[in-house]
Amino acid sequence: MTDITSQTEAALAAIAAATSLDALEAERLETLGKKGWVSLALKTLGGMSPEERTAAAPAIQSARASIAEALDAKKAALESAALEEQLARETVDLTLPAAAAPKGSVHPVSQVMDELAEIFADLGFAVATGPEIEDDWHNFTALNMDETHPARAMHDTFYFPDKTGEGKDILLRTHTSPVQIRSMLDQGAPIRIIAPGRVYRSDSDATHTPMFHQVEGLVIDRDIHLGHLKWTLETFFKAFFEREDIVLRLRPSYFPFTEPSVEVDVGYSTEGGRRVVGGHGDAPGHAWMELGGSGMVNARVLEFAGLDPKEWQGFAFGLGIDRIAMLKYGMNDLRAFFDGDPRWLAHYGFSPFDQPTLSAGVGARA
Repeated sequence: MTDITSQTEAALAAIAAATSLDALEAERLETLGKKGWVSLALKTLGGMSPEERTAAAPAIQSARASIAEALDAKKAALESAALEEQLARETVDLTLPAAAAPKGSVHPVSQVMDELAEIFADLGFAVATGPEIEDDWHNFTALNMDETHPARAMHDTFYFPDKTGEGKDILLRTHTSPVQIRSMLDQGAPIRIIAPGRVYRSDSDATHTPMFHQVEGLVIDRDIHLGHLKWTLETFFKAFFEREDIVLRLRPSYFPFTEPSVEVDVGYSTEGGRRVVGGHGDAPGHAWMELGGSGMVNARVLEFAGLDPKEWQGFAFGLGIDRIAMLKYGMNDLRAFFDGDPRWLAHYGFSPFDQPTLSAGVGARA
């Protein structure tokens, strides 16, 4: 017992005098390691008589606990001191110019989405979102596309091998129109939303990619007609392209989810080898360019969404976000949008501080 007491006192003194973590580790091995004297003392308990064990065990366990506690406390103190020394030694020069730090940029697609949201918010539209993995009922059936419609074909749509619990096909959405169905089912009418987001189709060239971005708009209310649609689109394009000489042409077309349906053409001219929106498409040096599809919401679509077409009417439109970004900012290859080339992003990207506002101009660049 006397030896254990003296050894414990000596070990505690050595621990207190340790000036480094290495010295502390050496003391730990000397005492509590596999060959340390405390560990060896514990092994002797098995060969003692019950009376001897009863007398020796508490002393050995007490020595072990005291030494372990002292080791932990000293280690924490040494680590804290080392950290304080490091912090005192290492300094950061906060006077370095901000330009020296690397900076990123906002992708044109993200910037244009913000521009869209800003403009349509001023027109009373809310932004709605939905899942990119859809079922065929929301993506096709509820939009008045029957089972034999060409848009359901495998060469246009990315299908998953599995089905939903109700036996519906699962796919990557081919447009953001399912968001309109979900919004009408959830909110009813009246409703005024835009639905921007990623969509997927099996197509790839200089002006098409398998994944691209669309924004679709929907207005459902009483006594809505095509005049409201044209005014909304004209107002949007004037704000987006920041020109007052925007002229639209609505050309009869067909979409299963609208009736009547119209293509939206805008007048443009060619300047410096690129298309510039503005002016009348029939004027000399000008032409018409298709920007999207639109029309009055088909009565069957309203019924699928749980609305009475005799009471509610509305219009819908769809625009390619990547396309109008290319047109506004002079890009000529859609594939570059998704290459991740930092040189392209440095040239066409936007400052993260350049937030679109109607008062400053949604296209203002830092």
